Amino acid sequence: MHIHLLQLGRVSYAEALDIQARVIAARKAGAIGDTLLLLEHPPVITLGRNSSRANIVASDEFLAARGVELYEINRGGDVTYHGPGQLVGYPIFDLRGEWPGKRGPGYRFLGPVDFVRMMEEALIRTCADFGVLAKRIPGCTGVWTFGGSETSDQCPVVSGQKEQKPERKLAAIGIHVSQGVTSHGFALNVTTDLRDFEWIIPCGIRDRGVTSLELEAPALEAGPATGPTMERAANSAARNFGRVFERQILACNSLDQLLSQSQS
Repeated sequence: MHIHLLQLGRVSYAEALDIQARVIAARKAGAIGDTLLLLEHPPVITLGRNSSRANIVASDEFLAARGVELYEINRGGDVTYHGPGQLVGYPIFDLRGEWPGKRGPGYRFLGPVDFVRMMEEALIRTCADFGVLAKRIPGCTGVWTFGGSETSDQCPVVSGQKEQKPERKLAAIGIHVSQGVTSHGFALNVTTDLRDFEWIIPCGIRDRGVTSLELEAPALEAGPATGPTMERAANSAARNFGRVFERQILACNSLDQLLSQSQS
């Protein structure tokens, strides 16, 4: 049992939708096995099924002037941003397979919520590979930093006052399931320019911000040899998907090679 891995580099959102559609069709037909697409997008804003246009702060004119496209899509969740320095993953998995966490022989599917929890686990482990502690927050799908108290510039140490630091989102997750096959997936901020998130209210959450592996990685460990890069993050995410979903990862060199595979 294995997961095909296809790393696509930087791909426009329209092209990625087309690639997903082709891979989904092949997976539903049983022509290929479960597949993880890893890629990066130029700046784009997407709105999920539960999104509100009010969560896009920037005007249409502002976004158009910067070449930022908007897409309304069928994944769950609200509004999110994709851009350079963000690792995007689209797992095209058949939830009817023999997955860990499937609840006994009477259950035909790995439930979508359980699938999302497993994706979160793979990304939490990926963050840990770079020395970044991450967690889930009940009711807020995705992967988050740990919050806590830290001294504020406005609160001198001698006063003993502390500022509560809220959790910040490292990875957003939103999926769609059709005939048991998943699409869309996750977006992990690796070296993302976080100023671009000012164009939206990410996932409609106003009281917690976003961050990246680059900003959260421990300063003593993050460096040329060990710090987060897109390549290292992609390799780490692929390894951790294999571990969490208990499948061997098999790399494909191209979409054509993937689609020519026979299911095994």
